[in-house]
Amino acid sequence: MKLQQLKYISEVAKHDLNVSQTASKLFTSQPGISKQIRSLESELGVNIFKRRGKHLTEITPAGKAILDLTSEILENVESIKQIAEEYADSNKGALSIATTHTQARYVLPDVIEKFIAKYPEVTLNMHQGTPVQISELASKGTADFAIATEALELFTNLVMMPCYHWNRSVVVPNGHPLTHSNKLSLEQLARYPIVTYVFGFTGRSNLDRAFDSAGLKPKVVFTASDADVIKTYVKLGLGIGIIASMAFDKSNDSELTVIDASHLFEASTTKIGFKRGTYLRGYMYEFIQMFAPHLSKELIDTALATADNRELDTLFTKINVPSY
Repeated sequence: MKLQQLKYISEVAKHDLNVSQTASKLFTSQPGISKQIRSLESELGVNIFKRRGKHLTEITPAGKAILDLTSEILENVESIKQIAEEYADSNKGALSIATTHTQARYVLPDVIEKFIAKYPEVTLNMHQGTPVQISELASKGTADFAIATEALELFTNLVMMPCYHWNRSVVVPNGHPLTHSNKLSLEQLARYPIVTYVFGFTGRSNLDRAFDSAGLKPKVVFTASDADVIKTYVKLGLGIGIIASMAFDKSNDSELTVIDASHLFEASTTKIGFKRGTYLRGYMYEFIQMFAPHLSKELIDTALATADNRELDTLFTKINVPSY
């Protein structure tokens, strides 16, 4: 049994049993992969995949169990490489971050600037996507860290740590009637067309719950995953915008007035997550602490040692998480 064979069956499973796509991804030949899979099956005495002619059609029950163990083996191999790299040169490597537009545009720039200044030989890669896509990237190990507000809890193999609480603001064109209100109410907001985040993005679920609890149905006329897009359409007069307060930029949004709405909605929590069992290199700890200073190395290690998300949640109920 060879590691290469395990890698082949793992990648074939990830590519929906398409050997041709797998060969292209791994820069090798389709017949070579097929031969190695057959050789492994012959050695083990069981079929990992069912076939119709030359095509793989299904993973066998034995194959599913083998693939589960293969995933653990390949993860451990990657951890061994990370350990070796850490001791060979702790200041060189790569860091992959998956996050949303709001985090990438409004929260992370200062952190990344400091990080690059301290670790100029660490290559940073950023992936942007939906919270589900972000969490999935971390869950599969494609990204080292996922930073998001929604969907991280859907993946039970992620260690999720709270970074900060945040709330919302309403943005309207200068001179809008709401700018004369002493204190906004949900009833006032419900009278206007609303431009806000797509469901599942940037704390949108808390916004919907607030209106539902008040028995109100907001007139959401336009949604986007990007706060800058939301503000653009507010400027065009499409409606009032509800965005993360951090996404208002005084210098670039001079045509808009921002109104605090934190009293109307439950605060949301942005978390950083990584795959359980991940070997964290020194600069990875450093990145987490730059982003969320209250997450000490000791606390991160304690979080890594938890058995499941219930134990993890219990740990962080005792921690004072700052507000943005």
